[in-house]
Amino acid sequence: MASALPTQHRTLLLEDRKVGFHVTTRPTPQPGLGNAIVHVLAAGVLSYHREVYNGVRDYPFPTPLVGGSSAVGRVAAVGPDATALKPGQLVWIDCVIHGRDDPDALFLTAIHEGYTEGSKKLIRDVWRDGTFAEYAKLPLENCIALDETRLCGSLGYSIQDLAYTCCLLVPYGGLRDINLEPGETVVVCPATGGFGGAGVLVAIAMGARVIAMGRNEKELARLKEYVLKGSPNASIETAKMTGEEMKDAATLKDFGTIDAVLDFTPPQASKSAHVRSAVWALRRGGRVSLMGFNDNPCAPIVTGRNIMLKGKLMYERPDMVQFVKLLERGLFPQGKDLVDTKAFKLEDWDECFDAGAKHTGIGRHVILENKLDPVEEPPT
Repeated sequence: MASALPTQHRTLLLEDRKVGFHVTTRPTPQPGLGNAIVHVLAAGVLSYHREVYNGVRDYPFPTPLVGGSSAVGRVAAVGPDATALKPGQLVWIDCVIHGRDDPDALFLTAIHEGYTEGSKKLIRDVWRDGTFAEYAKLPLENCIALDETRLCGSLGYSIQDLAYTCCLLVPYGGLRDINLEPGETVVVCPATGGFGGAGVLVAIAMGARVIAMGRNEKELARLKEYVLKGSPNASIETAKMTGEEMKDAATLKDFGTIDAVLDFTPPQASKSAHVRSAVWALRRGGRVSLMGFNDNPCAPIVTGRNIMLKGKLMYERPDMVQFVKLLERGLFPQGKDLVDTKAFKLEDWDECFDAGAKHTGIGRHVILENKLDPVEEPPT
């Protein structure tokens, strides 16, 4: 089932890491069994996207390919086996692709080819291209329907607001993986980056008390002010990291019982002791979601206190479905006062990647945007 697809569309193509991207016109992908063709409206840009594509981060992927990540789009066409998705629907486009006959064969489309022969085969032969384009081909299961009337009509979310989901959904996967409960206290560390700040928002939306940990006191103050501006009754505290393991642990213990930790250590801070500090402060039976790159998160107290350390890559499809339910209840920020979006056209990709590296922290994100056709304007 298809609407009228153009024969050609514009893409941001990477033919060689040394040369970089260029905008080019290519044949528009066509619908088939198991896939949907989506008109991309707003594709999220990661703070480290430039490092992925210029080779500074040694992420393996085949070239040439169209870059990308997760996005918001509108279904343009579907294959004959689609049973729920229909042309015209607004959808969340997810970048985590699993093998249908082996879910462990997973990769991040246009970012990382994964670690199995199956995942490498899929990105090489089937799902190579990402969302930095006017149209993208995705597995049906990677297109999560959004209630546009509710979100863009009743609640007033913009497409740019909805694109911030690419930041929010990652920490949601980690927090749900360790079964964070309403009323519990969670340490988010470090909390001043893009995913850490989003993790604070997600934990608040899930009904938790948050201790936001970071080195930058100015950004910690902004984070707390931001949260209370959007949720005046939120329970949030901040704690400055000093780098001294037991001193920071003592600071955290002063906040009382701590149930869980969410870690987003960046690669450049992999030797930092902040996760160990948080582990020292956990109650017996506490849980840690490791979503970053910490080299040594295991403090000696782990065994004695029955503490669970659990690694998590991104999220699962049930997490996405549940997250959308929270989104459709209006539990996440919206509007220019709370979601500070910098939007760029495909041809401005170089400036866009620079902005992505700098415009980070809670409530901030960067997108590559394709303007809506007049017939695709969201309801008012």
